[in-house]
Amino acid sequence: MTGTQHAVLVLRLAAPLQSWGGPSRYNRRETQPRPTKSGVLGLLAAAEGRDREAPITDLVGLQLGVRIDQPGTLLRDYHTYSDHRGLPLLSAKTNAKGQQTRTTPAKYTGVTQRFYLQDAVFVATLRGRKTLLESLDEAIRHPVYPISLGRRSCPPTGPVSLGLRPDTELEDALKQVPWQAGTHRRNQVTDTSVSLEATVEDPAGDQLAVDVPDTYDLKTGTHFSRRTVRHLWVTLPTDPTQPPHSTPDTGTPGQSGHDPFALLGW
Repeated sequence: MTGTQHAVLVLRLAAPLQSWGGPSRYNRRETQPRPTKSGVLGLLAAAEGRDREAPITDLVGLQLGVRIDQPGTLLRDYHTYSDHRGLPLLSAKTNAKGQQTRTTPAKYTGVTQRFYLQDAVFVATLRGRKTLLESLDEAIRHPVYPISLGRRSCPPTGPVSLGLRPDTELEDALKQVPWQAGTHRRNQVTDTSVSLEATVEDPAGDQLAVDVPDTYDLKTGTHFSRRTVRHLWVTLPTDPTQPPHSTPDTGTPGQSGHDPFALLGW
C-alpha cells in the first residue's frame, strides 16, 4: 500500500572507504558487503544531531532498501600496538576488584585488523512518513555532526541525499534511480544495461538480517534484532548521457551545496 502521507528518501553512499560492521568484535572488525540498517540509521541520527541516548524508534520504523551500484573491493588494515611505557598489555580478565590484569605470560605487542570496502557505491532508499523523511533530508544536507559511512574515518564523497520521491514500493524505487557508479566502473561496462544486486526490507522475505539497533547508547551497548529481507536483481540502462547524482523533477537538486567539514578548515 502506498499513499500521500509517505515518501521515499534516496541516498547515495559513496566514499574511498566504507565499513559496515557485522557481529565481529574486539581486535578484528569486519565489514558487511552492503550498508546495514544500523549504519544507515546511525548516519541519519548523526545528521540530526541526536544524542546517543536519544530514542530511535521513529528511525527504526523506516523500511530500508539497498542497491549495489559498485561493489568495490575488500581492504584489510593491519596494525600492531603496544604500551608506550614498555609494560605488558592488559588482558581481558579482571581481578576481584574488577581491575584488568596484565597478560600472563607477558605480552608486549597486540594485533588489530580492520576491514573496509574501497571504492564502493550504494543506493539506499528509506520509506516512511513523509514529514519525517523531509526532516531527515534537510538534516543530511545540513548535518549537525559530520556524517560517515560506517566509521568516523569514512566520510562520504559527493552528495549523499538524492532527494525525496513520491511513495512507492522499495523495489520500484530502486528501479527508478539512475545507475550511480563512478566513471571508471562505467567505462568497464560495454552493454546497454547492467544488472545490480539489491536487498529490500520485506515482511514476506526469505532472509534474515540481524542489524536493527535498539539504541546507540555507549553505556548500555547496542543490541540488534532481526528483520526480514528479500534479495533481487535490478536491471538499469547504462546511459552515458545520464550522469550520477541526478534526481527526478519532483525532488530536490542533487548538489546539496554544503561541506560538513568546512568549519574545520578542510
